[in-house]
Amino acid sequence: MTSPLAASATAAQTLLGGRGVLHAKPRTALDWVPIIRQGISSAAIDALTKSLRITQSELASILGIPERTLARRKKEGLLNSEETAKLVRLARVIERAEQVFEGLDPALDWLKSPNAALSRQTPLSLLDTEIGAGSVFDTLGRIEHGVFA
Repeated sequence: MTSPLAASATAAQTLLGGRGVLHAKPRTALDWVPIIRQGISSAAIDALTKSLRITQSELASILGIPERTLARRKKEGLLNSEETAKLVRLARVIERAEQVFEGLDPALDWLKSPNAALSRQTPLSLLDTEIGAGSVFDTLGRIEHGVFA
């Protein structure tokens, strides 16, 4: 049986473009640390926009990274550690929502919809900060355990 951390690492890896983009195969949460520190290929930007069905501009807004910076990173081919951390955080949230809602489509619907538990903000709009992402993770946990209808 796969542990939840390993499952999360695998799903997040896929959302970011797989081993071809990451040049590694993280199996645990701690396996992400060296990947984040060295940065990942900017191809992860295209992988995430495709998975989320959003534009690069929308992704930039979700991550709190200027759109011009993302465009520059795509030309350079590598994201820095801070940008990589934001992409990994986003992929982990998507993966968790996909677990809770048992599919990518319902997870994306939830992530893109205003939520009363999050002060009527969309979960995606909170992912540019660690505290916002933590609130989204907490809300997903509550939903999973039936605290919110």
